[in-house]
Amino acid sequence: MSSTPMSESQVAAGVFEELPLEQEATKSQVVFNNEKIRQVSFAMDTNQVLTEHSAPRAVIVNILQGKIEFTVGGTANVVVPGDVIYLAPNDRHAVKALEPSRFSLTLVDVA
Repeated sequence: MSSTPMSESQVAAGVFEELPLEQEATKSQVVFNNEKIRQVSFAMDTNQVLTEHSAPRAVIVNILQGKIEFTVGGTANVVVPGDVIYLAPNDRHAVKALEPSRFSLTLVDVA
């Protein structure tokens, strides 16, 4: 995975085209990555699941398309485009696509 220089602004165009929704699949692509942040785009078909897990960084999730059940600390939340989620470092969470969905996830080093 290549590193994105922190001192260099960049634009990532065509992310949806590079990461199409596929039947019965979950796909992800790292868009930007350096020692402070990582931005990842996800495309998930209906009923695809990311099982419960955690990340050592703070996480911000932006829902871009579809409908997702996003579980944080055992509480399920149904989120739609325009909704934003913040996860503190090491918070356990899980994701289930209720319909074909896209979201972007930004991990931020807060240490």
